[in-house]
Formats: sequence, structure tokens, C-alpha cells
Amino acid sequence: MNRIPFPDMKYPLVAILRGLTPAETPAAIEALLGAGFRAIEIPLNSPDPFKSIEIAVKMAPADALIGAGTILTKADVDRLDDVGGRLFVSPNVDVPVLSHAVSKKMVTLPGIFTPTEALAAAATGATGLKFFPAGALGPSGITAIRTVLPPDLLIAAVGGVSDQNFGDYAKVGIKAFGLGSSLYQTGMDARDIAARAKATIDAYDRVFGA
Repeated sequence: MNRIPFPDMKYPLVAILRGLTPAETPAAIEALLGAGFRAIEIPLNSPDPFKSIEIAVKMAPADALIGAGTILTKADVDRLDDVGGRLFVSPNVDVPVLSHAVSKKMVTLPGIFTPTEALAAAATGATGLKFFPAGALGPSGITAIRTVLPPDLLIAAVGGVSDQNFGDYAKVGIKAFGLGSSLYQTGMDARDIAARAKATIDAYDRVFGA
């Protein structure tokens, strides 16, 4: 199967900006890009998310990947496509919705927790899998499921992951992460976002090598 690949980037880290408003978007995106982030997700249960995504897409350099999280419907996929978003992140595996995103040539990271969900997403052509909540599965749980999966799938840990526990996942070969509350919380100003982003990048460099 020809999967849409995850872009080759130094830091395979997805910044999850749940609750971000359009007014806050320029400063937040600038802070994250400045720190080295190149993948940014704005969940659809944020205020006016497609406007924020459109702003972020226009700001982002060519090597960046901007998109939406908490995608639940084909209509969400179409709206994301309309504003130029290329990253699809969902909390679940809804095969028709995921298939629609794949048909749009989006990078797709559906949320999974079980082998059944993981294999269904893989068969539908997902770029990778968002193991969520990773904190509940732990590195060993993800590793156990990973053994039955196609080797070309990107494996990302999301939920309960922060710069404080990259090392636990590194031990089992997991290098991609989605980072939410450890990086951004509603109302946080750009200086705080920049500081947390820098701390995250520094921690990643210490664990995986600069």
C-alpha cells in the first residue's frame, strides 16, 4: 500500500493547541516555529478552528505540516482541505472518514488503543497511528501491539507524554509524539509557549541526539 508519508523532519513532534483562538494563533505559531516545531494540530473543539488553521497555514514554511485534530466527519475533512490543512488527526478509527482523508492525500494519524483499531487504520492507508492515551498503554503496551503492524507505519505516542518521559519511549524505539497540555494550555501567552517549546526541543535533543 502506498501510504502518504510523514514528512522528514528533525523533530517528529506534533504540537496540539486545543482551545487556541484565531486572535492568539499568529503569536503561538510564531513561537512554535521559532523553537523548531514543524507539525501543528489545532483540534476542532477549539474556538473557530478552521480560521486558526487557515492563519497557521499561511504563516507556515514549506516544510511545515499544519492541520486539525478531533476530526469526526467527512465534512470536517473537506473543510480542512478547503483551508489548506494537510494533517488529519482523529481520536478514533472511523474507516469512511479516514479513507476520505487518505483520498485527499493528507497525512493521517488516527487515534487507536487496540490491535483491532490499529490494523483497521493500517488497512485503510493511515500514514501512522496515534496511540492514545499512551500513558495508559505505556511503552510496553504500544510495543506489544506494534509487533503485528506493518513496519512502514509511523508510531506516535499521545496523551500523558511530555518532555519528562521521552526517555521511556526511546527505550522501545518510539520517536514521534503529540504534545498537548505539557506544551500549551488555553490562554497561555506567546512567551510561555516559546519557553515550553524550547524546553521540549532541548529534552528531545538530550534523549535522541541533537
